[in-house]
Amino acid sequence: MTFVQIIDCKTSKLDDMNRLMDTWVEQTQGKRTATHSIVGRDHTDANHLVEIIEFPSYEEAMKNSNLPETDRTFQEMVALCDEMPTFIDLDVVRDEPLNAATARRFFEEIAGEGKLDLIGELFAPDYRDHDIGKAEESTVGSDVLRQDVTRWRGAFDFRFALDDQVAEGDRVVTRWTWTGRQRGDFMGIAPTGKECTMTGTTIFRFRDGKIQEGWWYYDMLGLMRQLGAAVA
Repeated sequence: MTFVQIIDCKTSKLDDMNRLMDTWVEQTQGKRTATHSIVGRDHTDANHLVEIIEFPSYEEAMKNSNLPETDRTFQEMVALCDEMPTFIDLDVVRDEPLNAATARRFFEEIAGEGKLDLIGELFAPDYRDHDIGKAEESTVGSDVLRQDVTRWRGAFDFRFALDDQVAEGDRVVTRWTWTGRQRGDFMGIAPTGKECTMTGTTIFRFRDGKIQEGWWYYDMLGLMRQLGAAVA
């Protein structure tokens, strides 16, 4: 079970605190068990800091706490604080990366099931698309995406298998495997009935909860070879 530790403190020495944290990160390279750290400053009190540290489990957090470097850093941190920092230990009972869930909905519901009405819900109206399969460097508008999905679904019965997904900040990266059987014209190729497989990666950038921009990288040459339209 993922474990989170929250450190709440007050200090007027933010720059010194940042340097201290940088030193700890450098000294514990290859030894620390923390996987993610966020430091936030109170919007209404510039001296009020909160650090959120994520660990794979409580046991791993204890290993991290027992590092000599962690103990030294804690003593120096206390000296920089206006008062004794407080700690809250949390067992994570729900962890929902919302942008990643939205990205999955595109692959599963819009592309896979053809629920095109969801495009307006998940994508910004001025969505910008970068696709190696297109002649244009980029296209703009959620209607363009609707046309793309319709074109692919008209040419293939297909499905996506999501192999990996990583979310960080406003970006979600999805590595996928696409499997489809050609049943309609595709880029001038008459229906072949062949089942093809293609791998690719999509990066979505989010803004205000919607997909604002997308980059598509996939093995178009490999697909064309499977359809008999390119020399191996």
